[in-house]
Amino acid sequence: MINKKVANVSEALKGVQDNMTFMLGGFGLCGIPENSINELVKLNLKGLTCISNNAGVDDFGLGLLLHKKQIKKMISSYVGENDEFERQMLSGELDVELIPQGTLAERCRAAQSGFPAIYTPAGYGTEVAEGKETREFDGKMYVLEHAFKADFAFVKAWKGDAAGNLIFKGTARNFNPAMCGAATITVAEVEELVPVGSLDPNQIHIPGIFVQRIFQGEIYEKRIEQRTVRQRD
Repeated sequence: MINKKVANVSEALKGVQDNMTFMLGGFGLCGIPENSINELVKLNLKGLTCISNNAGVDDFGLGLLLHKKQIKKMISSYVGENDEFERQMLSGELDVELIPQGTLAERCRAAQSGFPAIYTPAGYGTEVAEGKETREFDGKMYVLEHAFKADFAFVKAWKGDAAGNLIFKGTARNFNPAMCGAATITVAEVEELVPVGSLDPNQIHIPGIFVQRIFQGEIYEKRIEQRTVRQRD
């Protein structure tokens, strides 16, 4: 069995360069590849195109890359809680492609499955469909959306083994599984890296064939975007 384990995040990110396209899993701040993002910040790469549901918050997640002006284009579903993301988008400093959330997920999944494109009804008749091929199926109109092309996909899982098999926990099972295998190289960081054979095969969400490199993350802050608590009596 091929051993996908690498020693640390530095080794996992070998080959990343300026002007590449990256996929980054997570939803808001849930299940984001914190170690990989922090390493990208340290490497000071420029001209990046990032495919992610959103861009985190101002001082965490992809917001760290935005503050250093490392990202030239964001392909996302929403601006979220990131004021800097909003500012750069409105000022024209950042190229932003906003995509319906389901379409974003399916374009990842199409790349993962080797499909060149999909047809979706989302966005037909709106600005989303401008300049795109449309087609009618059973009396309903659909928009042709191409699969994403990315150099690296960075995902975060709860557990994994040296063969790259992954288990996600709770709502961290968001965009992470769809991005595995959807890029030329998929890097998985996990909270717990276990020997091959330790995971129950029935519990594995992503088989190792979709992962090229895996490492155990060191520190996870797991911040919460909006904490809502009841007032005590």
